[in-house]
Amino acid sequence: MNTQRILAIFEKDIKDFMKNMMLLMMPIVPIVLAVFYSRIGDGEAIPLIMIYIIIGVTFSAVTTSSMMTMMAEENEKKTLRGLMLSPASFMDIIIGKSLVIGLMTLLSFIISLVIIGIEPILNLRSVIGIFLVFLFFLFIGIGIGLFSKSIAVTSAYLMPVMFVFGFTPMIEFFGLGEDSLAMTIANFFPIMQLMAIHDTTSWLPLAVILVWVLTTGLFMYFCFKKLMKDD
Repeated sequence: MNTQRILAIFEKDIKDFMKNMMLLMMPIVPIVLAVFYSRIGDGEAIPLIMIYIIIGVTFSAVTTSSMMTMMAEENEKKTLRGLMLSPASFMDIIIGKSLVIGLMTLLSFIISLVIIGIEPILNLRSVIGIFLVFLFFLFIGIGIGLFSKSIAVTSAYLMPVMFVFGFTPMIEFFGLGEDSLAMTIANFFPIMQLMAIHDTTSWLPLAVILVWVLTTGLFMYFCFKKLMKDD
């Protein structure tokens, strides 16, 4: 890894981010949702599920959406391939771009949770879990962005990612039994495992989330390699 190259990519992407109105709007979405939920509570404590819906929205709407949009935009302009053929390594490119998305995600995340209450997640296992889930959504965004030929295409992938992975806790509102197939499958998803940390002292939920991270990390890597081989 080369620190100078990483910083150069970061500086370029932060300027591009600030010029793109669509990207600038994404970090605002979780904040608006947090304000809405805080008004519903009428001064009462926000239910834990609402906090994790906000977390899911933040990671899917800010992390995944922004990353796939930035990658797809460079793909569309044919600048991503040039960057990959430059002296910058795979890690230089990924880290440089991830720093921009990480910064925007962090700002949106902190502001949203300060509004609805950050206390329930102030423990070591939750913090580790949240970081791992961030990586999960980041890797999905990078992977999809790498094989998306245009920004328009990314919207077709974003909605499934948001509803399947970002809004997973909402499945509890459908009144399904805990032993139903849909609930059984959903309980293994990253955000649900993040919620499970509050119900057990086991580190197993973190292990499950780590498996998701490794899987999406491989997905991202294979997408990168495939793009390098494409004409």
